[in-house]
Amino acid sequence: MTEPHPTVHVVDDDEYCLRATARLLSASGYAVRTHSSANTFLAQCRDEDAPGCVIADLEMPEVGGLALQDALARAPHPLPILFLTGHGDIASTVQAMRGGAEDFVEKRAPAEVLLAAVERALARDAQQRQARAKQASLRAPFSSLTTREREVLEHVVRGRLNKQIAGDLGIHERTVKLHRMAMMSKLGVRSVAELTRLAYEAGLLAPLAADRT
Repeated sequence: MTEPHPTVHVVDDDEYCLRATARLLSASGYAVRTHSSANTFLAQCRDEDAPGCVIADLEMPEVGGLALQDALARAPHPLPILFLTGHGDIASTVQAMRGGAEDFVEKRAPAEVLLAAVERALARDAQQRQARAKQASLRAPFSSLTTREREVLEHVVRGRLNKQIAGDLGIHERTVKLHRMAMMSKLGVRSVAELTRLAYEAGLLAPLAADRT
């Protein structure tokens, strides 16, 4: 399946700036969608799983640029964001960059500065989407595990022995061995080291570590 063409979302309550930015991007060959507020953008696009990036004004009524950045970070498929503003300050710039913003561009900056930032944001989105797709493919085999096999998995990657797992789960040690064999067969691994590496690459070890605290 061919990946859809990336879209640059422009979010700005200033209609003149919104149209001017959209014209520049369109003339440079980008697919563009405009949004007159952060709320409008979030309502229409927050849960979309499509490539692209977001250009947002910093100061907007109701939901400002930094709040939009926070909302994007919590979205299931977050898009990179860069800020285009006429009145930025050092504190806001630092907060935006610490939050993962791709760039912080003044509205008076040359067009090539904005276009270069957009290119970096789209490249970053492509890399992040590739990483998410890889992690999803690694997680897929884990969905075939039964609830008990998942419990055994959590204990195994914590370094627990079969006897200890049996005591923790209140089941016979032989039953633990059977679940362990079935679980490792489904995942296609032959050792605890392989199992642990697979769970780590699939992004499952951090939640398991959190469960132990």
